[in-house]
Amino acid sequence: MNAAGSPHNRWKDYHMAQLALFLSDIAAVSLLVFGLYFPRHRRKDLVVAYLGVNVGVLAVASALSSGKTGAGIGLGMALFGVLSIIRLRSTELDQHEVAYYFSALALGLLGGMQTTEVWRSAVLMGLIVAVLFVGDHPRMMRNHRRQVMVLDTALPDHTALVAYLEQTLGARVHSAVVQRVDLVNDTTLVDVRYRCAPGPHAKNANTAAHAEPAAPGGTTPVAVRP
Repeated sequence: MNAAGSPHNRWKDYHMAQLALFLSDIAAVSLLVFGLYFPRHRRKDLVVAYLGVNVGVLAVASALSSGKTGAGIGLGMALFGVLSIIRLRSTELDQHEVAYYFSALALGLLGGMQTTEVWRSAVLMGLIVAVLFVGDHPRMMRNHRRQVMVLDTALPDHTALVAYLEQTLGARVHSAVVQRVDLVNDTTLVDVRYRCAPGPHAKNANTAAHAEPAAPGGTTPVAVRP
């Protein structure tokens, strides 16, 4: 019974492969959360969420995959719908936080699915972590910014608005989407995407007269007086 290819050896190889996948998942999600996300964004509540989602998906995917019901993979992939439910029933997440959610889910699925090619799952886990490392790196397009600004003047003309924003921010404006122009109170609410010049800036939105509470999506409305 201990010869190569015996049921005992196949059982042992299967469980060794599953253990290797579990350990790979734990290592990958730990690096993702404690090595990338928390040092860069410092949200403790999402650290708990990412770890819980990953381990939960890992457990469910492993149980479904080993159940030999034929629907394990399909039901496992359906777990990605959890993200939509979370977003609907909780505070809105920024896009980079959604990316980390998807990554935690994907790592859990890769670690829980039954496979004989452990190396492929491990490589895919490493690829996910590497993509988040590069894509969310502070130096990646670091001069490109976004702000929702409340201007203390009504500017219905788009050309005049862009010129005003570039003068105020000391930067090149790539996009200025007007959300509201109040001609009565003489204000303009605009979503601005711009590129700062490298190095110290002569002007920036932090020199505004006052700032309002953060808007949904992590942006900060800034009131600017002419």
